[in-house]
Amino acid sequence: MSDTQARAILLLQDGTIAEGFAFGAIGTTSGEICFNTGMTGYQEVFTDPSYYGQIVIMNAVHVGNYGVVPEDVESDSVKVLGVIAKNLNENYSRSKATESLDAYLKKNNIVSIHGVDTRALVAHIRTKGAMNCIISSEIFDIEELKRRLAETPDMSGQELASKVSTKKPYELGDPNADIKIAVLDYGTKQNILKCMTERGAFVKVFPAKTPLAKIKSFNPDGYFISNGPGDPAAMDYAIDTVKEIMNENKPMFGICLGHQLLALANGIKTFKMHHGHRGLNHPVKNIITGRSEITTQNHGFGVDPESVKASDKVEITHVNLNDHSIEGIRVKGKPAFSVQYHPESTPGPHDSRYLFDDFIAMIKEHRQ
Repeated sequence: MSDTQARAILLLQDGTIAEGFAFGAIGTTSGEICFNTGMTGYQEVFTDPSYYGQIVIMNAVHVGNYGVVPEDVESDSVKVLGVIAKNLNENYSRSKATESLDAYLKKNNIVSIHGVDTRALVAHIRTKGAMNCIISSEIFDIEELKRRLAETPDMSGQELASKVSTKKPYELGDPNADIKIAVLDYGTKQNILKCMTERGAFVKVFPAKTPLAKIKSFNPDGYFISNGPGDPAAMDYAIDTVKEIMNENKPMFGICLGHQLLALANGIKTFKMHHGHRGLNHPVKNIITGRSEITTQNHGFGVDPESVKASDKVEITHVNLNDHSIEGIRVKGKPAFSVQYHPESTPGPHDSRYLFDDFIAMIKEHRQ
C-alpha cells in the first residue's frame, strides 16, 4: 500500500473484506452493493437517481480519466452512496472537463475506495447475490464496521423514490408546443426529459406524491412514469396513481421503475433480482418487430414472468436475451406501455430511442 494514499476498507454483509485506498470524501458509508459493466459514462451513473441507496462497483479498469463536465449529469447531485473501483483517477485528459472526479466526489461528500480487485468482487456478487456493504476511510475496527453494517436496511421494502423526487413542479420545453406531457418524478433522469422536449413536447414534472387531480389541472395529453430507486412494491401511493391514470384512458409510458409500477397497477407481482442488471450492453428482443436492441439497464427489481403469463391484462413486448427476463409490456385495450431498460441512455447506445417516437405517435393518434 502506498504511503501517500489514505487507507480504506470495504466490508460485505457476508464477511468478505477488501482493503484499498481512499478516494473522494473521508468518512464511512453503507448501502446495497451493485456493479455496473459499462466502460464509460461514470458521471451519468453517479448522478442517476435510480442508484440512490446503493454503492456501485465500476467495472472499467480506470474511472475518472476524462474528468467531470456539467452537461453529463443526470440530476442535481451525485446519488450513489459510494464508489468502488480498480483505479479511481484524479488526473484527467478531457480539455472541457471542469474538475477531477476526486474533487467532484469530495464536493458531493461521497466516500469511495479503489485499489481493490473489482473483477473478483463482481464474480463474488454474481455468485452470492446482492447484499449490503460498508466503506470506511476513518474506521478500521472490523467489529465496529459490522455493527454499523447491521444497521443498514435491506433494499427490499424501502420506499426511496420520494427522497429523490423534485420538491416542486417545474416545466421544460416550449409552452406553446402542441403536445403536453405530465411526468411523475420518482427519480427521473434529465435525458429522459430531453428526449421528450426534443420531440416537440412541453413537459411538466411533478413531485412523486402529487395527487392526480393536481396533475390533471395541467391538462396533459399523456403521462410519463419515471425511473427511480427502491422497492416498487413499497410504493402504494404510486401504484394507486398509475391505476387512476389508466382510468383516464390517456397515453402512458413507463421506464424502469415506471415499468414495474405499471405491472403492479395491473395486479402483476415484482421481485428482488439476484444481482440485477446494470450496464450499457444488455441485449433485448422486441417481440413485436422481431428486432434486437443493445440497451442500457439499471435495476435490481424485476417483473415476475409467471405473473405476467397468468395475466389477461397485459402482454409481453420485450424480453432480455441473456436471461429471458421481462423487458417490456403493454396493457391490453389501453394506450399504456413500458420497458424495464433505459431508451434515453447516455452515453449510449441509442438503439431504443424509437420508444419516445412511439409515445409521441400514440399521443397524436389518441387525440384524433
